Amino acid sequence: MPLFIFINLLICLFAQEEGAFKEYLEAPLIMYICLGIALISFLFSLIKKHQSFVAYDLFSSGILVVWFSYWLDYFKDGTAMFFVYPVYFAMLTAIITLILRVQHNPIDKVNYTVMKTLSSKVIIQPWCIMICVFISLDLRQNFLFFPTMMTLFIIRFALDSFLTSSALQKYK
Repeated sequence: MPLFIFINLLICLFAQEEGAFKEYLEAPLIMYICLGIALISFLFSLIKKHQSFVAYDLFSSGILVVWFSYWLDYFKDGTAMFFVYPVYFAMLTAIITLILRVQHNPIDKVNYTVMKTLSSKVIIQPWCIMICVFISLDLRQNFLFFPTMMTLFIIRFALDSFLTSSALQKYK
């Protein structure tokens, strides 16, 4: 999810100060475009045959921009969460992606079967988590619900990435 990491870092670096980037992110048109991208990615994830990691990246990137612009008016300017959450998301995604890229040890068949069964459960399907992320955008008074849902979404991305990695091809 390189686009997601990049947008998180941009928000960390430039959105804390007054400037053109922050004004650009606050524009309602940008928020609606990113919301549209997130909705299209959500609809794309409903089709199992065409599920790809681009949908994860586009959804999380779009929803991050919507979160930033939607919540900015509700909270005081310069609130630490607009710096801490993007740093957390960027670091978590980068570490997970790095670990998955470096992982070369094959997994045994029992663990693979358990992970595949866990992956097929309805409660952690990408579309279900995406719905919860959409709901969390409106729950600004419960400001920890959004990062919790995004963390679950990133973990789901990691599970899908691990299950589709080339090291596991012999168990399919």
